[in-house]
Amino acid sequence: MTREITALRVQKRNKDRVNVYLDGQFAFGLAAIEAAHLQIGQTLDDEQITGLRHRDEIERAYERALNYLSYRPRSEWEVERNLRDKDVQDSVIEVVTGRLTRAGLLDDKEFARYWVDNRMRFNPRGLRGLRHELRQRGVSHSIIDETLATLDVEAAARQAAEVGARRYSQAAPRDFRRKLQAYLARRGFSYAVIKPLVQEKLEERRDKVEWKAREKDD
Repeated sequence: MTREITALRVQKRNKDRVNVYLDGQFAFGLAAIEAAHLQIGQTLDDEQITGLRHRDEIERAYERALNYLSYRPRSEWEVERNLRDKDVQDSVIEVVTGRLTRAGLLDDKEFARYWVDNRMRFNPRGLRGLRHELRQRGVSHSIIDETLATLDVEAAARQAAEVGARRYSQAAPRDFRRKLQAYLARRGFSYAVIKPLVQEKLEERRDKVEWKAREKDD
């Protein structure tokens, strides 16, 4: 069965899409770049119509994925989940993620490096915390291991300890120790890393108090 294209109209709300009318009735929408290959009076059979609709599904899903990636880098799993939440078929998702990967827009290694670097600069985490966060985003064990292999855990813990020490600076010594330990543990640092840092911050705090007391006496 064939149907005739009787109109091609640019959508009012989206100038990048065209409504296709077959035999006088609206049939489907297409990206303008796809519609450019069509013309009024052209006939389409069922297979061609199905192919156009399928390509349009891919283009719309691709645009959704690009929009999702515009906010921050994403893992492949995050992109797939986002598209599934919008009821995109798995066969379409596979095509879209393949295109994104070939375009260099989807790369779990790059994503993992971005995630760790961002955490280290703004909200340091330990190995356990970072591993958990990356696994939540579907990154493979091998990529996680490779990414975390060069991480300076001590530097990250020291940076986090500075933040925590300022946060609990007004607490009594016993509470300061307990709260700072818990703060660092929640960020995935091991007890072996936490213990000496907490002791160091306690000593710094004590020295500061003693210095202020001497300054007052003078």
